[in-house]
Amino acid sequence: MTRTPTPRHYLMCRPTYFDVTYEINPWMDVTRHTDTARAVAQWETLRAHYLEWGHTVELIDPIPGLPDMVYAANGAMVVDGLVYSAKFRYPQRAAEAPAYQKWFADRGYVTHTAAEINEGEGDMLVAGDVILGGSGFRTDPRAHRELAELTGHEVVTLELVDPRWYHLDTALTALNGTPDQPLIAYFPGAFSERSQGILRERFPDAIIATERDALVLGLNSVSDGYHVVHTPAAVDFPAQLREHGFEPVAVDTSELLKGGGGAKCCTLEIRPAPEA
Repeated sequence: MTRTPTPRHYLMCRPTYFDVTYEINPWMDVTRHTDTARAVAQWETLRAHYLEWGHTVELIDPIPGLPDMVYAANGAMVVDGLVYSAKFRYPQRAAEAPAYQKWFADRGYVTHTAAEINEGEGDMLVAGDVILGGSGFRTDPRAHRELAELTGHEVVTLELVDPRWYHLDTALTALNGTPDQPLIAYFPGAFSERSQGILRERFPDAIIATERDALVLGLNSVSDGYHVVHTPAAVDFPAQLREHGFEPVAVDTSELLKGGGGAKCCTLEIRPAPEA
C-alpha cells in the first residue's frame, strides 16, 4: 500500500522549565534527576523532523512554574477550527488550560471553555470521521458529550483501566485519519473488556501493539499519514508500521518520558475548518 504524508499544523511548547517536581502519573519520580537541557535537545529534534517534512509548527511560550506545559497535546482539542479547552484534573496543571486557550483566542480562533474535566488531545483522538475519547483516569466521559455537541462529531468513549496508560494517547495512536480507511494502533491491555470490543468492531484491521512496546509508551506516536514518529525503545512497532506502508522514524524522547510523555504528548494538532 502506498501512503503519502499530508501537511499538518502543530502547536508545541519548548521544555524550557521542564522538571519533575510532583507525581501525578506512574512515570513520574521526584527522586530521579531531570536533565532539562537534554529534554530541550530531544524536543528540538522532534520539531526539526516536523519542519523537514513540511509541516507548520507554531510555538507557545513556556511559563515558569508549569513544567508539564511541554505536553502541548493536553492543552486543548482542535477540530474543524474550533478549540475545546482543557480542564485539568490535577491542580498542578490547571493553569496550563487558560494559557493555551489564550494563545488560540489571541490568534482569532473560536474557543470554548470546557465545563467538564478533560485533558485535550491526550484523551481525544481523531480517527477517520469519529473522535475516540479516553476516560478512566483523567477525562470525565461527560466531556466527550460536551465535545460531541460542540463539534457535531461522534465521540466514542473508551475506558482505560491501567494507570500506566493514563491518557488515551499513551495506549492508542491514530495512523491514518481518512474517513474511508481509518487505521489505528492500540494495546488491548490498557482498555476495559467492553472498550476492547468496541475497538475490535470499529477497527478490525488495527495494528495490535505488543505489551513490551506499550510499556515504553511506544504508542505515544505522531503520524502524518506516512511518517510515524515513535520512541526508539519500541522494538516491534516499527516492523508493524512498515508492513502497513508507513515509514517509522525513531526519535528519542526518553528525558521527557520522565514526566510521562513522548512525541504525541508534545504535539497538539490544529485541525482547520473544512473548506467551503
